[in-house]
Amino acid sequence: MSKMIAFCGLDCEQCDAFIATKNNNQALREKTAWLWSELNNATILPEHINCEGCRVNGRKTVYCESLCAIHQCALKKGVTTCGDCPEMEQCPTVGAVFAHNPQARKNLIEKKG
Repeated sequence: MSKMIAFCGLDCEQCDAFIATKNNNQALREKTAWLWSELNNATILPEHINCEGCRVNGRKTVYCESLCAIHQCALKKGVTTCGDCPEMEQCPTVGAVFAHNPQARKNLIEKKG
């Protein structure tokens, strides 16, 4: 499985934080920080928007590193992704991701193994 598929199945290479980091795009960092702050009812600053992918060694956003329940759960369970968790289909946390991005579930199923 590609290391650029996140624990939840999202494609990190399509994430605005990853793109802003890769391209050193300050305007995209600012836009992403504002949006993520609104969505998560948390203070996320542009300087927090630096990420090289949630499953690789390197920088991660403050959200992915500390606030993402899926990231914390996968690390605690020791699974490579949610696709390796026997509870994935009943999990409301990753289910919320799938509801907004059905491709995430497909990524986990297709790339399992």
